[in-house]
Amino acid sequence: MAQSDFGLIAGQQRSSWIRLRTMILLRWVAIVGQLVALTVAQRMYGLQLELGLCYLAVGVSVIGNLIAIFIFPENKRLAESENLLMVLFDLLQLGFLLALTGGLNNSFALLMLGPVTISAAILTTRSTILVGATAIIIVTLLSEFHLPLLTQDGALLRIPDLFVFGNWIALVIAVCFIGLYSRRVTVEIHSMSDALSATQMALSREQKLTDLGGVIAAAAHELGTPLATIKLASGELMEELEGQPELREDAALIREQADRCRDILRDMGRAGKDDLHLRQAPLMAVVQEAAEPHVHRGKHVKYTHDPDAGIEMDQPSILRQPEIIHGLRNLVQNAVDFARSTVWIEAHWTDDRITLRIMDDGRGFPPQVLGRIGDPFVRARKAGNARVERPEYEGMGLGLFIAKTLLERSGAGLTFANGSDPYASTPVDGEYRGAIVAVEWPRHKIDARIGENAVPQGQNEKIKA
Repeated sequence: MAQSDFGLIAGQQRSSWIRLRTMILLRWVAIVGQLVALTVAQRMYGLQLELGLCYLAVGVSVIGNLIAIFIFPENKRLAESENLLMVLFDLLQLGFLLALTGGLNNSFALLMLGPVTISAAILTTRSTILVGATAIIIVTLLSEFHLPLLTQDGALLRIPDLFVFGNWIALVIAVCFIGLYSRRVTVEIHSMSDALSATQMALSREQKLTDLGGVIAAAAHELGTPLATIKLASGELMEELEGQPELREDAALIREQADRCRDILRDMGRAGKDDLHLRQAPLMAVVQEAAEPHVHRGKHVKYTHDPDAGIEMDQPSILRQPEIIHGLRNLVQNAVDFARSTVWIEAHWTDDRITLRIMDDGRGFPPQVLGRIGDPFVRARKAGNARVERPEYEGMGLGLFIAKTLLERSGAGLTFANGSDPYASTPVDGEYRGAIVAVEWPRHKIDARIGENAVPQGQNEKIKA
């Protein structure tokens, strides 16, 4: 049976669920708030601020957002280290802005708790401690080093030193308490989620085993009568063939084989669960298994492998993980849905990487959604014509989202692109036209013969006759 236990999700994987777009949106909100606060402080209350430096601090955030928007795709999800750098950047920017506007004399110093709370909710414990320690250091420096707040008349706005010390103590305690509190609640929620997921997978696996046992029981029940008839008839033949040893031996063999069929049916369930060779298969065999439901839908599916990858006999043997099979099946389904006539599935492998490319001769992905492919509920791949050509088709966003999520869980990285001429119907000079989906794994993630993935190659247990 294919491996079905995904394992509990690590905190570092969860931190990779946060989209860059979400962090950019939150930063825009902070930028607008900072600009409003600076404008009100100067125009309504006449405070003398170092506006050049203040606007420089805000401008750095604006530039950072613009760079992120233009460089990265809209659906990019940040890795643990990238999320950490984003939070630290916001923390340092806020600290610099507070240093220009009175330090702990500024009531907006309370906002230092925001990045700490976010890090406790989405990052690992180590990253959360680093962000919390950075916040405490910044708060400590702000208590001593900051530009004074001056009114329009030149009067100094500052609170007594005792209150400054009290603000410092309160912020330090709040950083520690809120960070610890948020982290604890988040861990509890994640633990419960993991437990429910593990329970669901165990129930699903058990259901499959139960269904398999039911099929075997039904087969044994249906075959019981003919096997009993064969056994009875062979016994009668043995009695009638007492004087013909050769024919009697044939009748005895028939009786023996009927008994063996009964024992095989009885032991098949247990032996099937322990079959070592069902846990892995050659790369192209797994690909063909994934694509099989869609190869008879009127489109030609071609399987090729890069000549540079080596001969067919050297192809890697990979784990038959359900997330790999189901993810590839969704990608092939999407390609068949939109292909004119042909879908190409091309494999390539090296000592370090295993790559699959799934291509079709359709019109490709619309340029306006190319950066958001893999997000759920992207409704149409070809605006307008796709609805006309296949009006019953509800959309491809959820299917690609499931495929992307499952394949990334197996360690793969996915990229979506279009050929240079989406209106060409055949490859030209080795370059495919239409939609191109590339799936790439580090080889050690799915190769069944490497490291912790290695499947024992011993003989399967023999079914006793």
